[in-house]
Formats: sequence, structure tokens, C-alpha cells
Amino acid sequence: MFRFFENLVDPYCDYPESNHPPSRLWPFLRAYSKPFEKIFVLTALMSVIVAAVEIGLIYYMGRVVDLLSGEPTQVWQDHGTEFLLVAGFVLLLRPVLQLLDVLLLNNAILPNFGTLIRWRSHKHVLRQSVSWFENDFAGRIANRIMQTPPAAGEVVFQVFDAITFSLAYLVGAAILLMASDPRLLLPLLAWFVLYGFLVRWTVERVGPASQAASDARSTVTGRVVDSYSNIHSVKMFAHDSRELSYAKEAIEKTRETFQVEMRIFTVMDGVLVVLNGLLIVGVVGWAMYLWMQGAASAGVVAAATALTLRLNAMTGWIMWALTSFFRQLGVVAEGMETIAQPIDLADAADAAPLELRQGEISLCDLSHHYGRESGGLDRMTLTIQPGEKVGLIGRSGAGKSTLVKLLLRFYDPDSGQILIDGQDICAVTQDSLRRQIGMVQQDSALLHRSVRENLLYGRPDASESEIVAAAKQAEAHDFVLDLEDPQGRRGYDAHVGERGVKLSGGQRQRITLARVILKDAPILLLDEATSALDSEVEAAIQETLYGMMEGKTVIAIAHRLSTIAQMDRILVLDQGRIVEEGRHEDLLRAEGLYAQFWARQSGGFLNAEVAE
Repeated sequence: MFRFFENLVDPYCDYPESNHPPSRLWPFLRAYSKPFEKIFVLTALMSVIVAAVEIGLIYYMGRVVDLLSGEPTQVWQDHGTEFLLVAGFVLLLRPVLQLLDVLLLNNAILPNFGTLIRWRSHKHVLRQSVSWFENDFAGRIANRIMQTPPAAGEVVFQVFDAITFSLAYLVGAAILLMASDPRLLLPLLAWFVLYGFLVRWTVERVGPASQAASDARSTVTGRVVDSYSNIHSVKMFAHDSRELSYAKEAIEKTRETFQVEMRIFTVMDGVLVVLNGLLIVGVVGWAMYLWMQGAASAGVVAAATALTLRLNAMTGWIMWALTSFFRQLGVVAEGMETIAQPIDLADAADAAPLELRQGEISLCDLSHHYGRESGGLDRMTLTIQPGEKVGLIGRSGAGKSTLVKLLLRFYDPDSGQILIDGQDICAVTQDSLRRQIGMVQQDSALLHRSVRENLLYGRPDASESEIVAAAKQAEAHDFVLDLEDPQGRRGYDAHVGERGVKLSGGQRQRITLARVILKDAPILLLDEATSALDSEVEAAIQETLYGMMEGKTVIAIAHRLSTIAQMDRILVLDQGRIVEEGRHEDLLRAEGLYAQFWARQSGGFLNAEVAE
């Protein structure tokens, strides 16, 4: 039974992806709710039926009071069958109706609705560009991805469990009182108007207050995760107290925003107690007055009393449900600041996979300045022949890393083009482009998974023997076999910690190299590929690197000039332009900027004043 309702909606069903999701709250929720439309209608209908049953029972209790005024034997003789039928309904059919209502809400909607939002939100965020992630806290992004789905689920829950039910209940209560005596409707309507004002006052304040509190919580998460992610720097500079102060500022802001929320609820509770007192005295007192005037039966008084006491118990719940509804809407609205942002770097509508034939790279008047007037690349034109090995050097900020990021299409150029085998990389799919490029970065961060999973990131279908062969080529196999994590997993099954923190810098670099060896892409980008290695390991891997380069188009960035001295061509960048190019020997004879770098090296590194 549970599985039937749980499978009524597939949260992973196909849907039309959009680079520009709805930016307003209700269209956003409607877009995510499409697979649930039929279930929502059925659940709303069941909520109305359950409310009608409850009102019907109160009405029938009043009828029972009136019937019991007669002689017991005669009452049973005249109405015994009726009593048995009602008892059967209460014992058998009513539980079925309520169970169906609960199954639809708790099993068909809530688990799947939150899952659908989390899945689609995560999928949408993963499509964002690298620059998009660089402009926010990873912790805050993750927090919004995690807190928005349950908030949206709570919104749906309150719609059907409280709002639909309570509206149907109030309409039913009005009908019941009017059927007993139309005059009983007057105090209920007066109370309802005052109650509506209280709801409006609360809702207008709780939504913005909730959004502010949610944003404050996300900021706390972002700051805390930032501290934990950089714990080595925190400890190295002995800045525990500084990080505590940094977090305390956000934590205090969270406390203040939460206090504002709670003040609203306190005022709401106080006013609600007064209103409910007016409801009880107004409806029950009026019913008693009508009874004393002979205009109403004892059953009417009993029904009116039961109804108002039930409403008295429900009004607090309804108010909390409404405030929870709008509070969770505030959380969803805050989450939308992340998960409803348009994709800022998307594939073209007619993008085709990159067809790599030889590996020629052409830069045509290429410029990118990160939204500034200077920095990055400035009108660079360059052709790298298939299989050519090119070294890039230059001061910090000369444009080396910018060129690599543009080649990977982490950013789009401000102007100009990058062509690979004559194909504009902005006109091909990003995934197909990056599958043809192997990249070894200076910052060799790894996933918090096993060594094997990190290596398989290079080529998911690689066999175990291919994994081991790549690790051996990268001089990683021996130390991998000695690894063991706190859970007792050993060797290639050992987990490496967040960003690979359980490994040394050299070990991480060798795992990264092995991953790229396994990928075996025809274009190879090396950004200080051996910077974290000691001299002995670097000497052993240098031969591996040259083997990796064989038959590939290679661009290598290095401050250690000895690592690129054997390249086919060396490009010297300065202020986003190529100022020198040629082979190592030719550049030395030219006695230009490259020759100055070479002369000022210390141990093979660029002099800091020149390079940085």
C-alpha cells in the first residue's frame, strides 16, 4: 500500500530544462508542482471531504442530544438502525477516508515533492559557471539547496493539511449554524472578520521576517563552512578567536532576526486568546439565549457549543499553520536567490558536440577582462599547431590562467574567438569540449571520496588494471597501497578527506596526474603540474609528463622555467599580450623579458619581484 502511493509521482521524471527559471515565487512553485497537479487536486478534495465529515459528526451529536430527550426504549426502536449505521460509518468508512487523505499527503506528496525540488535545484546549480560559484560561499549555496525543499514541502503540507481543511471546516460551520438558526451565524461572522484582520497583520510581517531570518541562517552556514574548509590557515595563523568573532557577528544577526519573528507570534497568540473568548461567549451565549426563548433546541445549543470549542482549539493551529505557511514561503523565496538564478554561461541552442580531428587551437583577437577595464587578456591572436607543445610564462596577472579558463570555457571572452579545429568553442557543448581536454592544476584538490573514485573521474569506464597502470605512471601506486582511513578502508578504497586534506601536497598532485593520464585527452593543459613535488619525485615524473605529451597539443604554465625549456615554443605574456615567443635558446639570445626571468631564477623559479 505504501509503495503504491510513494510511486504515484516520479521525482526524477524528465522535464524541460530552462536557463531562465521563474524568478517570482508562485510561478517558481507552479513550475516545480506540474508533476503533482492531479495528486494536488485529489488531496484538496479529500481535505474537504474530511472536514465535511467532522462537521457532519458535530451536527449529528446535536441531533443525538435532541433524540435522547424521548423515552429510551422508543428512541432505540425508532432510531436504532440509524445509530448502528452511523456507528459503522465512524468505525469503518471515516478511518478509510482519513487514511486516504494522510496517504496522499504524507506518502505521495511530501517525500517526492522535496526530493524533486532538491534534485532539480542541484541539477540547475551544477550547470552554473565557475565564476558563478566564485561569487558566493559554497556553504551558503549548499544550505539553500538543502533548506528550500523541506520548506516547500511544508508549504504544500500546510495548504492541504490546514488551509484547505480549515476553510472547508469554517464554511461547514457557517452552514451548520445557519441551518440551526440563521441568527447564530452573526457572532461567527463578526469573529471571522476580526480573525481575518489578525491573520493579515501576522502574514504581512512574518513573511519578510522569515526571509530575513533564513538569509541570516544561510550566512552563518557560509561563514562556518568557510572556516572549516580553510582550517589549516585558521590554525596556522592562530586565528581561532578571529573566526569566532566572524561567526558571532552572523550568529547574532540570526538571533536578532529570529527575535523579530517570535515577537510577531507572541502578539498573535495574545490577540487570538481574546478573539476566541469572544467566539465562545458570542456563539454559545447566543445559542443559550435562543434556547431560553424557546427558539432553539438543546441539541442546537450542544452542537453550537461543540462547534465553537472545536474552532477554539483549531484557531491556534490554523494561525500557526498560516504563519508556518508564509514563513516557509520566506525560506523558499530566500532559497530562490540561489536556485532560481539564470544560467550565466549556457550552451547555444544549436550547440553540437566538439569534433576533434587534429587538435589545432586558434585564438582570434581574444580579450577578457573580468568585467574590468584592464587585466586578463587583451586582443590576443595565436595559433597552436596540432601536437605542438607550448609553454606559457609571465608575471602574476599577465593572463596565463585567464587563457586556460577561457580554453575550458569557464568564462566567455569579452570579444574574439577560440577555435579548436576550426570550431568556435562557444558554439559546441561545454561537456564535449572539456572531455577533450586534460587539465593538471597547481591546486590539486580532490573529492572527499576514495582514491579509486577520484581516479575514475578521469575515465569512469576504466578497468582496475588501467587505474593501477595510471597510478604507477604517476609514481602514486606505492603510497596508495599504504593508505588507510579512520574507517579502516585501505589502498585504493581509502578516502582522502575533503579536498584531499589527508594526503600531502605531492601525493595529491600525483593522484591528479594519474587521473589525467587515465583520461588520455588529446589536448593537455598543465598549470604548474609539478609544483608540489619534491626534486626526486619530480625527476621521476618528468619523463612521465613528456610521455603524456606525446601526440597531444599541450599548453603548460610554469614558473619553474626548466620544466618548459624543452617545449616546441615558449610564449611570454605581459599585460594580457604575447610580448615574446620562440624556443628557449632563441629567447635567451634575444635578451628580452624571458632572458631576464631566466637570469634571475633561484633554484629554477622566477624571481618573486619579477614573476609576482
